[in-house]
Amino acid sequence: MRVYSTPYSTNVERVALALAYKGLSVEWVQVPYDDRAEVERVSGQPLVPVLVDGELVLPDSPAILRHLDELVPDPPLWPRDPARRAEADVFVDWFNQVWKQPPNLMAAELEQQDPDPSRVDELGRRVTAALDRFEALLDGRDHLLGDEFGIADVVAFPFLKYMTVWDEGDTHVFHELLRDWQRPGRHPRVEAWIARVDARPRA
Repeated sequence: MRVYSTPYSTNVERVALALAYKGLSVEWVQVPYDDRAEVERVSGQPLVPVLVDGELVLPDSPAILRHLDELVPDPPLWPRDPARRAEADVFVDWFNQVWKQPPNLMAAELEQQDPDPSRVDELGRRVTAALDRFEALLDGRDHLLGDEFGIADVVAFPFLKYMTVWDEGDTHVFHELLRDWQRPGRHPRVEAWIARVDARPRA
C-alpha cells in the first residue's frame, strides 16, 4: 500500500493514526504542498490523502479509514454493535459536514482580497463554542465515544490538537486559525484527551 501525503495535513494524520492502530505499514509518498500533479495523475483529483492498495485508488480520508477497518477488523475503529456503530457514523458525519465548515469558511474568507473581520470573528466563535460539546463528551470517559480509542478520536484529533500542540514549521493559515480559536485553559478534559491521543504512534 502507498499513501500520498503533504506536510502537516490534518486528513493525512487521521490515516497515519489509523494505520498505526491497525499495525499496518505503508509506503509514504510525500508531494509538495503547492504541486499536486502526481496526486492528480494517480487519483484524478488534487486532495490528499490518497491510498493506493493494488488496483484500488482511494482519495478522501473517511473512505480510506473505512477501507482500513474492513481490511483489518481487529482492533476495530468503528464499534461492532450496530447501534453504537450508527452513533459513530453520526459523529463522523457531523464532524466532517458541520464542525469543519466554520474553519474552512474562515480560511476562505481570509483569502479574499478584502476579508470581512466580523465574518471571521463570527465563524471563529462557533469553533470555540464547539469545544464545550467535546468537553461534555469526555465527561467520565477517556475518549470521545467511550473508554476505547476509535473512529471519533481519529477523525477529530488532528483538528482539535491545535489547542495545545503546535509545530513551528507549520505555517498553514487553516491550522493557525484552529490554534487561535481553540485556546487552552477552559476545557481540561479536552486537553487531557489531546495528550492521550498525541502519545499514540503514527505509521
